[in-house]
Amino acid sequence: MQNKPQRQPVVNWATDWDHLDPRWRDDPYPIWDILRENCPIAHTERFLGAYLPTKYSAVKAIAYDTKSFSSRRPVVRDVRPEPPIPSPPITSDPPDHKMAKQLLLPPFTPDEIKKLEPKARAICSELISQFIKDGRCDAAQEYTRHIPVRVIAHMLDVPEKDGDLFIRWIHEILELGVTDQVTLMRAVDEMTQYFSEFIVERTKKPGDDLISRIIMARKDGHPLPPNHVLGMLRLILIAGIDTTWSGIGSSIWHLAKTPTDRDRLVAEPTLMPLAIEEFLRAYAPVTMAREVIKDTVIDGCPMKAGNVVLLSFPAANRDPAVFPNADKIIIDRKENRHIAFGVGIHRCVGSNLARMEMTVAIEEWLKRIPKFRLDSTASVKWSEGTVRGPRQLPLLFT
Repeated sequence: MQNKPQRQPVVNWATDWDHLDPRWRDDPYPIWDILRENCPIAHTERFLGAYLPTKYSAVKAIAYDTKSFSSRRPVVRDVRPEPPIPSPPITSDPPDHKMAKQLLLPPFTPDEIKKLEPKARAICSELISQFIKDGRCDAAQEYTRHIPVRVIAHMLDVPEKDGDLFIRWIHEILELGVTDQVTLMRAVDEMTQYFSEFIVERTKKPGDDLISRIIMARKDGHPLPPNHVLGMLRLILIAGIDTTWSGIGSSIWHLAKTPTDRDRLVAEPTLMPLAIEEFLRAYAPVTMAREVIKDTVIDGCPMKAGNVVLLSFPAANRDPAVFPNADKIIIDRKENRHIAFGVGIHRCVGSNLARMEMTVAIEEWLKRIPKFRLDSTASVKWSEGTVRGPRQLPLLFT
């Protein structure tokens, strides 16, 4: 994969933060802690001007304020394409947002997701069988990334063998595309061409897949515009894969380096629902963006129109004002009002799917590989940009 150009290192996180800095990529939590204590809403001139709130209250206030903040640019980038690339409903503002979101809700209800669980378990079991005899694997490359890829491909009824293509597009849009508009637009164009062929096919012969459901949806009695259909499909593919891949990987990384939690989950499997919520809180993978469209003040900090906001749900989930022992992972934490799936009108439509995939992936892993650890001879590599999770996760089994 293409390397990103060298950037100037951050000297002062309060006035010049950069979420692409290697220190942020490898361990952002101390950075957020320092800012939360000393400068709860930081600013940078990078990214054409951007704010960074680190407190739960500020993140929540911005997420609910749809009059001062627009969702039309969900990623903080060095460039701001005009017009913004539509991916409804995540890029939609009221009043359009409600209709766009309602169209996506039916396929992601708990009952619908329950039907996908056997498929997800079969995928996990098949993947583990491919490397378990080796006594080692790169869990990110050989396990976690394939689970949501194949589940989403199944839901869309597109070839699972195209998974490597999906992963490349995600890397180019969410990582390389933060600083490289040419790469960003090329990936968007390729996705458009890919889905256009399926749209033509399913328009002629619709099925029960997600592409067909979106094509057959109606707004005021009329089909959705082509750019709306394509944008929604891009969103499903990107959001449905990268976020869950990252969440599963971070959870397995934690268990690999924390044998007490690993052994406890093996011995007490009924703790899994609580553990999943704690992994979501502590290692929330998703950071979204908002564009300031009207001068406003949040927690005493003036925010100027024309800037963007890195809306860090992960930082909010580590706020000690809301979560006691916020820096500790407590797998039986009872009070857990995390916002890993966002908050406000843009709360993630796919939260039921993500929870199911995370639960199934970890249960199947612990069932087959109850003892494992990080391989000290190799490095864990983390992604950068909007979504954070391990992209290399070398493990040894005992």
